[in-house]
Amino acid sequence: MAIEGISENALTVLEKRYLGKDENGNVLETVEDMFRRVSDTIAAVDAGYDNTTDTRALSDQFYKLMTDLRFLPNSPTLMNAGRPLGQLSACFVLPVEDSMEAIFDSVKNAALIHKSGGGTGFSFSRLRQSGSAVRSTGGVASGPVSFMKVFNAATEAVKQGGTRRGANMGVLRIDHPDILEFINCKADNKEITNFNISVGITEAFMEAVENQSDYDLIDPKTKQAVGHLSAEKVFDLIVDHAWRNGEPGIIFMDRLNRDNVTPTQGEIESTNPCGEQPLLPYESCNLGSINLVKMLRKTLTGYEFDFRLLGETVEQAVHFLDNVIDANNYPLEKIGETTRASRKIGLGVMGWADALLMLGIPYNSEEAVELAERVMGYINTAGHAASSRLAEKRDSFPLFSVSTLKDGAAMRNATITTIAPTGTLSIIGGCSSGVEPVFAYAFIRNIMDGTELIEVNPVLTAKLKELGLYNDQLLRKIAAEGTVANCEEIPAEVRRIFVCSHDIKPVDHIKMQAAFQRHTDNAVSKTVNFPKEATRNEVRDVYLLAYKEGCKGVTIYRDGSREEQVLNIGKVNRQKDSVEAAAAGTGQRPEERFGHIEPRPRPDVTRGFTEKMKIGCGSLYVTTNYDENGICEVFTSTGKAGGCPSQSEATARLVSVALRSGISIQEVYDQLKGIRCPSTIRQQGMSCTSCPDAIARVIMKVSKIIEDQPREKASYEQPTGGSVPQKHPIVPASSSEIHVCPECGNVVEHEGGCVICRNCGFSKCG
Repeated sequence: MAIEGISENALTVLEKRYLGKDENGNVLETVEDMFRRVSDTIAAVDAGYDNTTDTRALSDQFYKLMTDLRFLPNSPTLMNAGRPLGQLSACFVLPVEDSMEAIFDSVKNAALIHKSGGGTGFSFSRLRQSGSAVRSTGGVASGPVSFMKVFNAATEAVKQGGTRRGANMGVLRIDHPDILEFINCKADNKEITNFNISVGITEAFMEAVENQSDYDLIDPKTKQAVGHLSAEKVFDLIVDHAWRNGEPGIIFMDRLNRDNVTPTQGEIESTNPCGEQPLLPYESCNLGSINLVKMLRKTLTGYEFDFRLLGETVEQAVHFLDNVIDANNYPLEKIGETTRASRKIGLGVMGWADALLMLGIPYNSEEAVELAERVMGYINTAGHAASSRLAEKRDSFPLFSVSTLKDGAAMRNATITTIAPTGTLSIIGGCSSGVEPVFAYAFIRNIMDGTELIEVNPVLTAKLKELGLYNDQLLRKIAAEGTVANCEEIPAEVRRIFVCSHDIKPVDHIKMQAAFQRHTDNAVSKTVNFPKEATRNEVRDVYLLAYKEGCKGVTIYRDGSREEQVLNIGKVNRQKDSVEAAAAGTGQRPEERFGHIEPRPRPDVTRGFTEKMKIGCGSLYVTTNYDENGICEVFTSTGKAGGCPSQSEATARLVSVALRSGISIQEVYDQLKGIRCPSTIRQQGMSCTSCPDAIARVIMKVSKIIEDQPREKASYEQPTGGSVPQKHPIVPASSSEIHVCPECGNVVEHEGGCVICRNCGFSKCG
């Protein structure tokens, strides 16, 4: 029986990333099978506590909890529960000690975690500063940033079973002597690409910022001051780099440790990659999210929260997540021991923005902030009560007697609540992500045959139909801008309620984050979106507001600040210094004027296709983009089984340069077609013989498609006839830059330092 509420888009994501497959990539289970596999595995844990438990009935309860889309556990649980791998946690933190042996032990352990589907956080604050003496060798230390690059390279080499990419958080304390190098280490977007980085800010530093005074730099080995810096200048440097490309973020270390439930076990030094889960070294955490849209009930006057249903859902979710701790097959026994000692869980929410829309409340309003406090306060209180009741049956977590909770009621779990970004979970749940506002209300998705599908936020769809305004012309207008703010056909009151990320002032993002943080044990993953024209002072003000409002960290993203990302669509390029412009009016080709061939610049707006090609070692996704002059670029992405990413990327880059240099498609095709890879030999059913052969076939196919269509100049206006396939959302020149997914070509959203494609589930941190 099909599960009600699972959209076609969600089904695509589940088939691609979650459902069990055989060695050839063929799907072996249905969505129902997946949820039953998970519910059976998690319910079976109860038998270990009470052999009279009806685990089948409990499995049915967990199955209904998930298939009603009221609650979903983190992705590794959905992917791995009931399978041989059995690794169910999303978040891990590993220590990085100051010795070569310990550093590379952590590299190895991180690789094992990434292989199992988890993300890792590290503090590099224990490593001695660059240039300091290494007594054992007589040499000098290379410093934390150099070793971050080692971890980054290891992450690049590990494929996480084809379902989740390696992701890391790198933290350095503000008082480490190498802090300036750390702040600058991701100034180039091509550096340390598998890390999000955050500066560990202390209260003392923030006081020095406010007082415009210096602060001490501390040698991590001797704990002695070895220098000092102007706090205000360092803070402004952090702001400047965040303004430039969103890195680094900041986390308030003293606040994390203020809420450290087991301080006898050490200090909290780092978080998971998206920043919402502070953990001690070797701890892991299992996350899960309640779909707040499903917590609404319809009344005669509209919608309201059903707190009775919300309480039942919290009770079941806490039970579920506590069982995950025991069902988990940890990648390292040390992690298993440390996790079971504190039994931390992270129950959060998703669908908050959609719930507000259904309630008729603007995201950027005081009413929304007040409701956030009420709802999350209820969840936190109910979650703690549920954990306490579990403790009465199963005992408190082992470290309870030495924890900060020891004088209160028994507790099964050291922490209960966390607000995660939810990424692909919200796609499965059919709702907005985490506590983020809606990113865009509509965008255009295309099928390879040129068919256009307009994806529209379901709450907006219902409202437009209710008002009798639902029509193709209006949907295309919304898709062109992402927002309804400029659609005068829609009543002003509706436009006031249906605000998206970039209709909301940064200060209102922080107010919402702070409201949820006040009722969350751990932390809140939230991206503060800035328009491209935002100033550094505006970013600075938001950082200071986050500090004053009690947030535990801040991640910001200014539109267009990562201009070198693949497949970006930005404002129209008005520069006139290209080779073509220099040669204009001379009657000469570029090579005649300058003596050599220069490829024409990549246009700011392209159209294109992505096609999946079967190769000997799996699948290759080939994206081919074109403008009014024909095909201008090719990108490749390997599927779950591997392939040769560097080889195919190199081929695609050379093809792109060749085509923009005037080399004919036929010539490129002739050079690449038929190249044979050893992996295809003696294999049946291959649609091509190698990665180069796949690229050749796709560019020739696309070439023939666009030759059969009217040659239109690429623009920011949607074609009225709909004859030209449009792979990316069309964005007006005045709008913010939008980046698109390298796998499917659709829009990606920034969440907690990562990007997520809500079309195919692609995600990447760093």
